[in-house]
Amino acid sequence: MDTKQKLKVGIIGLGHQALEDHIPAIKASLDVELAGIVEIDEQKIKSFLRENKNINIYKNFDDLIKNQKLDFVIIALPHCLHFEITQKAILNKIHVLKEKPFAISLQQAKELKDIAEKNNIQIAVTLQRRFNPIYSTFFQLIDKIGKPFYIEIKYTFYTDKPYEGWRGKKELAGGGCLIDMGYHMVDLLMWYFGLPDKVFAEMSYVAKEGIIYDAEDTAQVIFKYETKNIWGSLLVSRVIPPKQEYLSVYGTRGIIHLERGKIERYSPNGELQESLKREYGWPSAAQDQIEYFVKVIRGEKENISSPEFHFNHLAFIEAAYKSKEAHRYINPKEILNL
Repeated sequence: MDTKQKLKVGIIGLGHQALEDHIPAIKASLDVELAGIVEIDEQKIKSFLRENKNINIYKNFDDLIKNQKLDFVIIALPHCLHFEITQKAILNKIHVLKEKPFAISLQQAKELKDIAEKNNIQIAVTLQRRFNPIYSTFFQLIDKIGKPFYIEIKYTFYTDKPYEGWRGKKELAGGGCLIDMGYHMVDLLMWYFGLPDKVFAEMSYVAKEGIIYDAEDTAQVIFKYETKNIWGSLLVSRVIPPKQEYLSVYGTRGIIHLERGKIERYSPNGELQESLKREYGWPSAAQDQIEYFVKVIRGEKENISSPEFHFNHLAFIEAAYKSKEAHRYINPKEILNL
């Protein structure tokens, strides 16, 4: 029987991700217990307490730290608040599992890495696709399609008011759909292929007539790996229906098509060769990533979502934004090495 004590975790922010993913995962896990939540919205607090009467809720992070001895926190806040809370957690010797993006700039990411290393603290990002076997199966199929030459990535859905809330303001979000929802697809690209050599991007901020906003509603990024002779495109949008999320890789001997619930391999002419599906498995990814992070904290597993890995993500995203401004290809590796 495992006699290890449960780790105590705090939730910072009582939004959709906390309610739908993190809190149910904590309740289901045998490795952690919820010590407290930080939230300032009275309506959210009242609604939550109707079904969770025995959970401590605090109005600020300082009160949570003062009243609870935490092993780690899960940060699910607007992007502009991530850095301050993450830094405070590190300085209080509390490990951090946080929502994407890792930071809103590469410079911020490097600062967090340095602070975490000095304090011997682990930071990881909640990227559930890495804990879904559909996505890891990609590595078993990639050799079967010969030499890849083109990658197509698409993540789109429709929201009527992309300008509302903090996500509609570049100052608060660090950007628009690319750094927000697009971060998941950038993560798949970095995981499977690494950082490209060239990035060219176009973006729009005009999907709603008569309304001015500066966080892009749609981004199209063309990227290229020079030595591998692979190129591809990434389309991210929160104003283009229908809701779609997929990654397709075209090779000399076949095609891999990857969606949330399935991965398929096709012949070069489009005939289905094999398929793997997973039903009802998505919610368990949140629990899996929490339990993996517990093992990282205990020194039993390597941190597969460490700060260094996310330098690539942020270099790619910053290269895309710089490309839009400069109207030319940008090398993200040069940004990475600044």
